[in-house]
Amino acid sequence: MHAIVLAGGRGERLRPFTEDRPKPMVEVLGVPILAYQVQWLQTQGVSDVTISCGYRQEVIASYFGDGARWGLRIAYAVEDEPLGRGGGIKHAWRMAQPTGDVVIATNGDIITNLDLGPVIAQHRASGVLATLVLAPFVSPYGIVEVDEHNRVRGFREKPELPYWINGGIYVFSREVFDELPNRGDHETTTFPDLARRELLGAYCSRAYWRAVDTAKDLSEVSRELEQRLLTAFLAQR
Repeated sequence: MHAIVLAGGRGERLRPFTEDRPKPMVEVLGVPILAYQVQWLQTQGVSDVTISCGYRQEVIASYFGDGARWGLRIAYAVEDEPLGRGGGIKHAWRMAQPTGDVVIATNGDIITNLDLGPVIAQHRASGVLATLVLAPFVSPYGIVEVDEHNRVRGFREKPELPYWINGGIYVFSREVFDELPNRGDHETTTFPDLARRELLGAYCSRAYWRAVDTAKDLSEVSRELEQRLLTAFLAQR
């Protein structure tokens, strides 16, 4: 199974951490975000990864090499000029020439422990051309609960709201290649078109998922992973 990882972002909101590296190579607990993702893909049965990169791509290639350390084959699709996320996927796909019936694509700035098996099974059974993994929308702010008399009844710190957000993890059928833009963003071109044609599926997941966009995200993810490591360690005692 083949995966394409978008890893060309400059990460302007993560400066100064991205001054000498692309966004997915920013470290969480001393490990690049992209390394967490590559290891996760390997555990999900992925054998080949093509990393779509541009800005400071040499940092990625130097760290991952040919992928043997992770039990994968890793190749690099370097953009001479920015192609946008959709164009980046298509460029990497064209270079990789994957042979399976599905291709996984991900944004390179996320950390997750999602089980891809059920996502792929649903995708294959549904007849859609693309399936988006969705994550719950957690409010970035605390919520104040007010009754009909305008009295405060309580507070909820960053609650989960009744909405879903795009998790940046996709399962594509091979036919999607022709639907992707040569330049531009698939989320504003390909996905709306597939949705209109009822060919875009969704998989709602509450697995651990975090995107790292800001220094605040970086701090929060570090604390969450530290807690998970501590919990796993104590569970083994």
